[in-house]
Amino acid sequence: MPKLKTHRGAAKRFKVTGSGKIMRRKACKRHLLTGKPSKRTRALKKLISVNESQTDKLKKLLPYLV
Repeated sequence: MPKLKTHRGAAKRFKVTGSGKIMRRKACKRHLLTGKPSKRTRALKKLISVNESQTDKLKKLLPYLV
């Protein structure tokens, strides 16, 4: 069976924890930050786990990371 290729765009956007969860960054942290409260921008820094409905799709994109 041939090797599977990793989707490079997905590999740059998602990280896998030791327990196997897939983590992603939050949106809305790129521009127009002056109008957003500091509390909100601090909350946007944190990583969040990917929804369980999306994990099967990501496992196909990241065959060797998951």
